[in-house]
Amino acid sequence: MSAHHNIMGSATKHLHVLEKGQRLGRTKSPGVVTAAIERQITFDAAILDTLDVKGCQPLHYDLLVICAAIEFADRRWRRPRGWSRNLHLTMPVIDLTAWQKPAVQEELVSVLRHLTGDDWQFTFVQAENHSPIGDRQGILNFPTTKTFAIAYSDGLDSRAVSALSGTKDEGLCIRVANFRNRRKKGDSYFTQIPFKVKGFRSNESSFRSRGFQFAAVTAIVAHLANLTKVIVPESGQGALGPVLLPLHNIYPDYRNHPTFFRRMERFVQSVLNHKVRYEQPRLWSTKGQTLRAFLEIPGKAEDDLKSARSCWQNRRIVNTDGGKKQCGLCAACLLRRLSMHAAGITEKPDAYVISDLSSPDLHEALSCLPRKADRDIMAEYGSVGARHLQQLAEMADLPDSDLRAHAWEIAAATGASYAETLGRLRALLMTHAQEWQAFLSAQGKQSFLRSWMEGGRYGRPE
Repeated sequence: MSAHHNIMGSATKHLHVLEKGQRLGRTKSPGVVTAAIERQITFDAAILDTLDVKGCQPLHYDLLVICAAIEFADRRWRRPRGWSRNLHLTMPVIDLTAWQKPAVQEELVSVLRHLTGDDWQFTFVQAENHSPIGDRQGILNFPTTKTFAIAYSDGLDSRAVSALSGTKDEGLCIRVANFRNRRKKGDSYFTQIPFKVKGFRSNESSFRSRGFQFAAVTAIVAHLANLTKVIVPESGQGALGPVLLPLHNIYPDYRNHPTFFRRMERFVQSVLNHKVRYEQPRLWSTKGQTLRAFLEIPGKAEDDLKSARSCWQNRRIVNTDGGKKQCGLCAACLLRRLSMHAAGITEKPDAYVISDLSSPDLHEALSCLPRKADRDIMAEYGSVGARHLQQLAEMADLPDSDLRAHAWEIAAATGASYAETLGRLRALLMTHAQEWQAFLSAQGKQSFLRSWMEGGRYGRPE
């Protein structure tokens, strides 16, 4: 059954997911790409076991396979100049009755279209194989004192907001990562994304469906633990900034925006029959304010935050003789350094590969990187990140009319009034502007960051 036959045109990209041991045969249409479970989509049995607890259903496994297939399709086909693609997935599912419900398909397509900007179509067929989870029905290995779940990473917001939301006994930390993690200080329980996807040729790097993957895995664990509250740790700049200021004017990144979570809640309700609420307690706070609030908790200290990781740069740049560091100049690192400064936290000079932001000479600041290609890409990443933070600060001076559409959209998703939402949005932008200007001032008048704000290329590659 399909939900969007009418909107799909000749440019539709078709992915056919195959079960273990299944072959598509001669009926395969030209242009159809296949992804086979246990070949392109592989599951880690040990991680799946963490989900094989009382209440686990084949439906949960189906949802994991769908998440993997969505990632494969999202990364397999390069976006056209106009951004949007038509993607058609044919999926084997065990609980076919559930996935064929019109409400489930409508909500699935709705949340994915909003998140990725693409048109999605799903054709579900009956799976022949059994679910690898759901038979053992183990016992949940954490106390029943949990009152909320939280998607947990190594980042500052995760560490701070999990502590601000409740005690270790109350919070069920769900580690969302594609790689195995050691249990970190403060973790009460964790899992990780139990599948890996390969063979998509890395044609598309935007991977906007990542937010669906994290929200779906969190919903599965919340359902198994019978929790209805899921905490989203992202603070205001990270949650709203990518929608207020879309990078290069491309389709906005809604992965931490309230409008995405309302659609996700409706999808989870339709397919799992479980009412979950994704709450954003720091939506109207800057990351700096969140860190200051964390430090006011008795027993918490700056060292609890300094070890958190924010940088997403690759190993070549951040792996040094002194161990793995944070690059110090990408957008995530600039927001981190700005927020640490706002919270009054001083990090060690060697915490970052690119440490000195006060240098008037960009080439000197980047001289720690031996490869020219790395220096060029970091100059580009840094300038884009710095300009984004600057433009977000400049939004504090916009008239109400220029913020109206955003305020209405957020108000509708959060249930707050337009006036209250506009006031909170204005306050968030003003606080960010103050923190950003204070951070720039601390780098000195000659800092190359300032030259970027003034519009010069100042060493950035042409």
